[in-house]
Amino acid sequence: MAFYSLICTFATQMAKLFLFNPEHDIALASNLAHFTAPHAGRQLRADLAYLPALWADEDDYIFVDHVESARKSYERLRRRLGRPIANFVDRDGLRRIHVTNVVPWGWDAAVATDLQRWGIDGAILPSTSLLAHYRELSHRRTSAQLLPLLHIPGTIGEAVECTTIEQVIEYQQRWGRIVIKAPWSSSGRGVRFAVQEGWIRNIIEHQGSVMVEPFYEKVRDFGMEFEVDANGQIHYLGLSLFHTKNGAYIGNILATEEKKREMMARYLPIDLLDDVKQRIIENAQLAHYQGPFGVDMMVVKSESGCLLHPCVELNLRRTMGHVALSMTPQDDDIVKVMRIELTDHYKLHINKLNR
Repeated sequence: MAFYSLICTFATQMAKLFLFNPEHDIALASNLAHFTAPHAGRQLRADLAYLPALWADEDDYIFVDHVESARKSYERLRRRLGRPIANFVDRDGLRRIHVTNVVPWGWDAAVATDLQRWGIDGAILPSTSLLAHYRELSHRRTSAQLLPLLHIPGTIGEAVECTTIEQVIEYQQRWGRIVIKAPWSSSGRGVRFAVQEGWIRNIIEHQGSVMVEPFYEKVRDFGMEFEVDANGQIHYLGLSLFHTKNGAYIGNILATEEKKREMMARYLPIDLLDDVKQRIIENAQLAHYQGPFGVDMMVVKSESGCLLHPCVELNLRRTMGHVALSMTPQDDDIVKVMRIELTDHYKLHINKLNR
């Protein structure tokens, strides 16, 4: 009997399952339980499915569509970083493990539906009401509500929610140049820098509102990465110095926290960043959420020098900043760049920073 029990234990292993679903933001916008991502999103997910191996523990599993392809893609990075071999599993392999916890890139109704379709017990997944709550927290109004609580000397930033085209025009007349954002959207896709009435009316019809902000002259993008633990406590993880083009993510700086603080000190007082970090920890209202989140920020040009926009976006999911933090070098003298590049496939590259 003891031998039989031992065989059963090995046949069905207890496991935490990680999953890379970068189409998460678009899935939130669609609000569909059965959602098919655009081709680019599906390709990004397939090509970089191995990424969670960077933050998973040795006995965790990473869900991928093709195990051998993921193993081959990760091997080059694994050897370079000196990481252990990862456990990749596909849909057939899920039958051989007993998944007790699932950690996706971000939670949405579509990924929860997929997981149940693949045989994951619905009892360990967020309920329908909790998924709806996560979606509401992911609305850009969450950023707008947090922003005033971060206003201290040296900061700038406003954002309002508009439910009619007339309100949008009113703020355009008040502020001049404005930025209009869909409540839920992926990088760059849901942002307009001019009043396009057809687009605005369509977003309001499907998502209920648009967010409107003054246009600020950006000097550089960066962010702060956090995590909410099981007790609801927010923990700071590190700075994220990233680059974008037309609102789309390009890459991240890989450096120690001290080196990144030194780089940011060229633009802003470090005490200001520390004060804003503490205010986010104390004031972000993310009830019932557990997991990583990031706050995108911006250095803004003003007549008196540089100011800090402390909350351009709040991303209630893992971010590429978290990915970069998982590859932080130990030496202050080592500064590299992590880039996601598309040729025939999406690939993650790490190169020396040209300074």
